[in-house]
Amino acid sequence: MIDIHSHLLPGVDDGSPSFEVSVPVLERFAREGVTTVVCTPHLNAGQAAQAPYEAHLALFQELQRRAPQGMTLELGWEIMLDTPQIDLTAPELSLGSSRAVLVEFTRGGLPRGASNELRRIARMGRTPVLAHPERYFGCTIDMVREWRSFGVVIQTDASVLMGRGVPSELAREMLALGLIDILASDNHGDHRSLGTAHSWLMERGGEEQVDLLTRVNARQLLDDEETLPVPPLGGGFFSKVRRLFGR
Repeated sequence: MIDIHSHLLPGVDDGSPSFEVSVPVLERFAREGVTTVVCTPHLNAGQAAQAPYEAHLALFQELQRRAPQGMTLELGWEIMLDTPQIDLTAPELSLGSSRAVLVEFTRGGLPRGASNELRRIARMGRTPVLAHPERYFGCTIDMVREWRSFGVVIQTDASVLMGRGVPSELAREMLALGLIDILASDNHGDHRSLGTAHSWLMERGGEEQVDLLTRVNARQLLDDEETLPVPPLGGGFFSKVRRLFGR
């Protein structure tokens, strides 16, 4: 599996505070079958020109040295789109060496012009990867469909699929409709992982979906290839979700 969204670079944001926390998480990931992890510390778009890339690179290299043998680490950011019209084309702002940029909005609600901003990033030659849209107040299925239509990759937090409340309901509806491209842990030095979602999907007959969501599409993204369609999760689960949401 490949995890494109994590906060395991120690001591730089609200994620892992130390190597002593990050390394055991990586070791657990490795046991669960994760082979590649992208470290994506928080960054506000308005501060992109002053991003502390060199300082992060030094920490990243030390984390690489301590990571489990055979695990690949990549460096990136999770960029809060707090200011519109910011140039996000600098290579050091991308996920690894790809053209993909992981972006987010505030939980409080989608800003006016959110779709235009995502479209602008795509037109700049970058692949916008929208982190956890299920979190954003006011997000709808129609919005997700619109974003995907102009090249936005949808990343859902794996743990949300197994939760309760509106974000979890929206995430499961997106899964049932084939609107999620990639799952990621969004681990902050805690218990979250792709492994639990992998098991959850397999138990629900999602063998084809789980490989696309946890490995194939993440690899496609990091290799600057188009993500592949993820079939709606069918059978009884799909029917149940459709009845639940009246679709």
